[in-house]
Amino acid sequence: MVATKAPEDAYTAEPFVPDRGGLPALRRAAAECQGCPLHRDATQTVFGAGSKDARVMLVGEQPGDQEDRQGKPFVGPAGRLLDRALEEAGIDPSEAYVTNAVKHFKFTRAEPRKRRIHKAPNLREMTACGPWLAAELAVVEPELIVVLGATAGKALLGSSFRVTQVRGTVLEEEIHGRPERLVPTVHPSSVLRADDREAAYRGLLSDLKVAAQALS
Repeated sequence: MVATKAPEDAYTAEPFVPDRGGLPALRRAAAECQGCPLHRDATQTVFGAGSKDARVMLVGEQPGDQEDRQGKPFVGPAGRLLDRALEEAGIDPSEAYVTNAVKHFKFTRAEPRKRRIHKAPNLREMTACGPWLAAELAVVEPELIVVLGATAGKALLGSSFRVTQVRGTVLEEEIHGRPERLVPTVHPSSVLRADDREAAYRGLLSDLKVAAQALS
């Protein structure tokens, strides 16, 4: 008898992505995604949220602990800080589409039943989830993508991406076959971890003001 491989062995979400139906169909289909092994331990898929008519798409790394439990992106402390910075920069958070490069929470535990500790997704996992992000971009067609952190940047722009080199600038690149404008910045969670949190927040705010100007 020949053993069959699990879908996750192929490391691609492509077979799970529907051809039509817009964001509702994508969200329903993503809930059943087994395109990589991350689905095994995560509570649920955390798909993007927001209007299909959003002018700006914010792309982060992956869901955190609270996002994994609630099934919504950017609902934890980093999300609240991001909303505050967006409002100060002149971007209405309610009018943005927010998502992550990877849709399942990747974590480790020091001991059983201990707090789940975030673990960065690797390139193979980011690539596997790429079809979902490509589908979101195709439906939303944002005027601007705000890239939140190094992992999101590598998922969109390749493994050579360095957020410190290009943050706060407007890039023009082809992403998943579409010409896009992007403004990279740090992930808001890095602000929360910074020794000088106020300075780190000012840096994030400055980058988001560049994004707001690009949208005006």
